[in-house]
Amino acid sequence: MLHTRLLTAAAFVALCLGATAAKADITLNNTVTGEPLNLDDAPPEGKDSEAFKQFMQSGKNPYVGKQDCFAKGEELFNGACSGCHGHLAEGKIGPGLNDDYWTYPGNATDKGMFETVFGGASGQMGPMYNSVNVQEMLLAMAWIRHLYVGDPDKAEWLEADARKSLKKYDNKPAPKPGPDAPQECKMGG
Repeated sequence: MLHTRLLTAAAFVALCLGATAAKADITLNNTVTGEPLNLDDAPPEGKDSEAFKQFMQSGKNPYVGKQDCFAKGEELFNGACSGCHGHLAEGKIGPGLNDDYWTYPGNATDKGMFETVFGGASGQMGPMYNSVNVQEMLLAMAWIRHLYVGDPDKAEWLEADARKSLKKYDNKPAPKPGPDAPQECKMGG
């Protein structure tokens, strides 16, 4: 009897913990249709990284503002995004990403921008999960945020105090990763 009660209590605790974890995770939806995005569509690379796990809990990109990761983000952006969005995210075939006008207003948040990058949008913007993995998407997004030249008050992806100290992109090259940079921010890998 006691054994059954303990098992029942353990199952209840596990159920409650599972429900709490599920509520803590963000839900990702297609930018255009609003349908849920299926992360299983993407290869597994990058999904086990701490940065991606943090992002899936908070909807905030942990690489934003991390100078050691800018060069890697720039490398990824130039390889996968700049052909349409310009080398400084100023816009070409695709819209500019470095100002405070968003074709999709949700892109003013990290969650919204990730949804667009992962799931694609209208026009020629297809899903990018076969070009860059989910962690690399976050690195490229951090570079895009670094390129920002718009009104700091409209930088919704930042906390209010960080908006106050935001400096517009100054055309300086991305700093190279330092010796203590996270492995995923090292160049060439």
